[in-house]
Amino acid sequence: MAATPKALSEEPPIRKESLARFLPEEWGGIREMRRLRGGAIQENWCLTFEDGQRLVLRCDPAVSLGMGIGKQEEFAMLRLAAAAGVTVPEPLFFGAIEEKPFFLMRFVPGGRILEPGFRPRLAEALAGELARLHRLEGEGFDVARARLQGLDRYLDADPEPRPVAEWGRNWLRRHVPAPLPVVLAHGDFRTGNYLVEEERLTAVLDWEFAGWGDPDEDLAWFCFRCWRLGADTLAAGGIAPRAFFWNAYEAASGRRLDPERLHYWEVMAALRYLVIARLERDRFLAGGERSLQLALIGRRIAECEHELLRLIDGGKR
Repeated sequence: MAATPKALSEEPPIRKESLARFLPEEWGGIREMRRLRGGAIQENWCLTFEDGQRLVLRCDPAVSLGMGIGKQEEFAMLRLAAAAGVTVPEPLFFGAIEEKPFFLMRFVPGGRILEPGFRPRLAEALAGELARLHRLEGEGFDVARARLQGLDRYLDADPEPRPVAEWGRNWLRRHVPAPLPVVLAHGDFRTGNYLVEEERLTAVLDWEFAGWGDPDEDLAWFCFRCWRLGADTLAAGGIAPRAFFWNAYEAASGRRLDPERLHYWEVMAALRYLVIARLERDRFLAGGERSLQLALIGRRIAECEHELLRLIDGGKR
């Protein structure tokens, strides 16, 4: 039986008084804590201080997705990205109060892209951000096989039959590409997870899936159909044609891209988001988290199945 839906709380997850011991006295008290909208997985709260400065508190939601990394590791990844010169909010410090882990970062102005449109300068800037991030290399392992093993755990535990997902993961097992050097990857690099102000990139957000991975996974995820804002001709996040984005990344990274590898990772993206959409739906149906966004994400399971069929049947994109 589904849980009774609970309204999203406007009560801050951590009291102002409890936060005080983490903050410099000269900042003064917290005047306001306001929940920021956008983002289906994590909670983000804007803290406005008496002196006018603003920070963002980021913590896990009441009903966890069950995927991704913890807050301490996400904070560490954000610091690595910042040190590499990636445009991110400045990470300040990690803490835990009453068993609630969180971290604080600088507030960054800007908004999320909501309408498709060719934005060449923004696409080039984002390609440059990925190239900069991917210069950080880690210890080698077969990322594709590791991703499949991770998805297997969720698919095998799913009580609903999913023949298209089964077909998709069998195809992925048969077509595993040769590994590339392992790099620091964002893991959820897409339109919706960055901020712009007057067409200028101000921050790459949402690092809860970051980790050591395959650089082509980030590139393919950015081109996954669900992130195109309905503009299929602008396959790169609804802001540029796929070839334009690839060319910009090649110019910034000095690495020649292999379309077949990228196709493989787009198939992986469809299977991965199918799993995520199911978990998000269950936060609403089983976890009782009242959110129209979570309920609608559940409908994307069928979109992912359709995309798996399209991508595998003749390599259509």
